[in-house]
Amino acid sequence: MKTIKTVALIALTGLTALTFTSCKKNYTCTCTTVVGGVSGDATHSIDNATYVDAKKSCQNYEDQANNSLPGGTTCHL
Repeated sequence: MKTIKTVALIALTGLTALTFTSCKKNYTCTCTTVVGGVSGDATHSIDNATYVDAKKSCQNYEDQANNSLPGGTTCHL
């Protein structure tokens, strides 16, 4: 009986680890910049990245645009 519980616990632990492992995908970050009431869009490809890394990269595009371009820029995946 103890062996069955041990095997079940190991299987559950393995399944949980697989659930939280992020696979890498290709993402598109879309940025919209508004200057003087006129808006423009730009897209950036983020290849072979986890969702968390892609989200950080997209945020970096937004930060760079807001620091170097006039107006306001928002980016999202």
